[in-house]
Amino acid sequence: MVKKYVLIGMAFLLILLSACSNTNVAEENKKPTAVDQGNENTDPFGKYSETITLNYGKSVDPTDNSLPSGDTPENNQYSRYVKEQLNIDTKVSWQAATGTNYDQKVNLAISSNDLPDALVVKDTQLRAMVKAGQLEDLTDAYNKYASPAMKSYMERTEGVSADAVTFDGKMYAMPSIQVQSDGVHQLWIRQDWLEKLGLEPPQTIEDLEKVARAFVEQDPDGNGQADTIGIAGQQNGDRLYANFLESTNNTYGLDPIFGAYKSYPGFWVKDDAGNPVYGSILPETKEALAKLRDMYASGLIDQELGIRKSASEPVISGKAGIFFAPWWMGYGPLPDAIKNDPGANWQAYLLPLDKDGEFNAHMGAPSTSFVVVRKGYDHPEAVIKMLNLLIRDEAKFDIAVPIGHYPLRVPMSYTDESEYSAAALQDILSGSKKPEDFTDPGYKLLAADIANVKKVKKEPYDNMDIQYWDPQADLGVWSRIYSLLVGSSSLQKDYNKVYSVLYSQTKTMESRWANLRKLEDETFLKIIMGAAPIDEFDTFVIDWKKQGGDKITEEVKEYMK
Repeated sequence: MVKKYVLIGMAFLLILLSACSNTNVAEENKKPTAVDQGNENTDPFGKYSETITLNYGKSVDPTDNSLPSGDTPENNQYSRYVKEQLNIDTKVSWQAATGTNYDQKVNLAISSNDLPDALVVKDTQLRAMVKAGQLEDLTDAYNKYASPAMKSYMERTEGVSADAVTFDGKMYAMPSIQVQSDGVHQLWIRQDWLEKLGLEPPQTIEDLEKVARAFVEQDPDGNGQADTIGIAGQQNGDRLYANFLESTNNTYGLDPIFGAYKSYPGFWVKDDAGNPVYGSILPETKEALAKLRDMYASGLIDQELGIRKSASEPVISGKAGIFFAPWWMGYGPLPDAIKNDPGANWQAYLLPLDKDGEFNAHMGAPSTSFVVVRKGYDHPEAVIKMLNLLIRDEAKFDIAVPIGHYPLRVPMSYTDESEYSAAALQDILSGSKKPEDFTDPGYKLLAADIANVKKVKKEPYDNMDIQYWDPQADLGVWSRIYSLLVGSSSLQKDYNKVYSVLYSQTKTMESRWANLRKLEDETFLKIIMGAAPIDEFDTFVIDWKKQGGDKITEEVKEYMK
């Protein structure tokens, strides 16, 4: 009997020890992972219990003077808000001027394998970093930490944005999800100059030439000097037109002039047989270049095209009458333009039209910029939390300070946000709808837009001329509302939307495309400026095909299949 109880006791002890052991294993499994350290749950907005540091590279607009005294690109309302809400201390490892300088800095970081913790990059750079094994897999962090709003934006692109950052089943970046109309480059024109000279907005290329000539020759600024520019153009290092890899936000490019000839340089389009062809090598592009060459020779286009240090300068100083750009020009350069001349009445149109009376616009990809995280960084989820925060709270910031100062910001929104918001504001101003009629939180700035619109828009509410605005009431609010009601309202009209067959690179492009693009840019600029004959275009097409273009075209055809 004693032996029996001893055996029972030993058995009970073994069970108890086993239970303790399993409990220890379970407790060990509950310990925070690398992703969860300092934040014991997966709250998309969870604040770290201890401060973490995130070092990043930053692009800075050298002409931006919006920061309040004492603030810097590293320390401003946005970075302080991230620290306050998430306990993430963002530090700028290095900064470079927006555009070419920033791209060069990123490329140097990639080639030297000397990366900060996170960066904003473009498609070609993302692919190079994936290939070099430099990036952290964000799949798990996204699944755990992305807010419902972020996931909703991703889903709205029907997999396009997710595909852009997924390689071998792993998610290596957070994509921008932006307004599709960022790729529509419309005509911005000095309406006050038109009225002074008794002219109408130019409907056709011929009209555009007439108006530009009047702006150059008839002293629209009234200073008695021949110092005005008809059509402003790109600055040094910028693009003549958007392309399939950089398909949006091409300010001061000449995209709509190409569109008037049904020319889509930089995009992969379909020929009559449904096969892919590169728009830059088509006869329509040669025709457009010939016209641009004539316009430049006649002095209608900025004579410092492609070499000017700042394309914004003639607009801000009141010397240019026309430029081409997306809907959001109220954010810049127009605030500075109206500071210098409160009567500068810039209005936006989907012009010029082609011979069939249609406006042709090449459309942007849903995702064109990407936040990446260095492989080995302890808190890859931090960038996702930062973007969650921006999506949720963007309306809280003083938008007189550009949102580009938000650390690692890439735009995230519904793809129709600007057009929808413009239409909503029109309905509010007309009285046909009330604020409570707009309840979708995905349009994250709309509630603030509705609350603020009458702060800066004066009656009559259906007249958008500059004299019926009050920028001084709140310049930041004005920038937003003017961009919507002037820049985005025209986008509600029907127009021909042209999409590229693809918005990423094929295998051969990885080694050949930089040289092909350089060949294209240099040839086209020389033709326009008269440094090369128009027939140089035919030589360019032959060279482009020989230097890899034909092979790349076959790869694009396979991609389509």
